Amino acid sequence: MNRIKTVEPEDATGRLKEIYEGIIKKRGKLADVHKIQSLRPESIVHHMDLYLEIMFSKSELSRAEREMMAVVVSVANGCEYCQKHHAQALNHYWKNDERISLLKSEFHQAGLSSREIALCEFARKLTISPDIYKDEQQLQPLRNEGILDNGLLDATLVVAYFNFVNRIVLALGLETNENEMKDYKY
Repeated sequence: MNRIKTVEPEDATGRLKEIYEGIIKKRGKLADVHKIQSLRPESIVHHMDLYLEIMFSKSELSRAEREMMAVVVSVANGCEYCQKHHAQALNHYWKNDERISLLKSEFHQAGLSSREIALCEFARKLTISPDIYKDEQQLQPLRNEGILDNGLLDATLVVAYFNFVNRIVLALGLETNENEMKDYKY
C-alpha cells in the first residue's frame, strides 16, 4: 500500500494530466512507479527521460542485457515490484520463464554466457558492496569480456538507476499489481 498520497489518472488535472496521457500513449499504460511521483509531476518527466536514455539509447549493451541487470539489482535489493516488471520485459527477449526464474534465484545456473555472468556479477556487487569498486581490478571481468569504456559507463548507469528506483518503490510502499503487469508496449 502506498505510503504517500498519489493522484489517479481520473483525478489528474493540468500538467499532471498531460504527463499521464503522454505516458499512456507511448507505453500503453501508466505504471504505479509514475503515479507515486504524482505530487511532483515534473519529476515523472525527468524520471522517464532518464529511464529512456539509460535503457533504450544506443549502447554496446543489448536491451536484454540491461533488463537482465535490472532484475539482478532488484533481486539484490528485495524489490519485488521491479523484479516482476523487468523480468517481464526481459522475457520479451528471452521467452523462457524457467531461465527468468533461475536468473532471479541463482543466475549462475541460468545458462548465461560468460559476458552475461560478468554483467550480473557487476550488477550484484555494485548494488551490495559498491565500495569494492574503489579497486579498478574489480572491473577486469567486464574488460575481459570485451566491454569497453562506453559499456562500463552504461552498465554502471543501469545499476545506479535501478538502485534509485528500487529505493523509491521500497520506501514509498509500492506493491506489485498484477493488472499493471499486462499490456505494456515493448
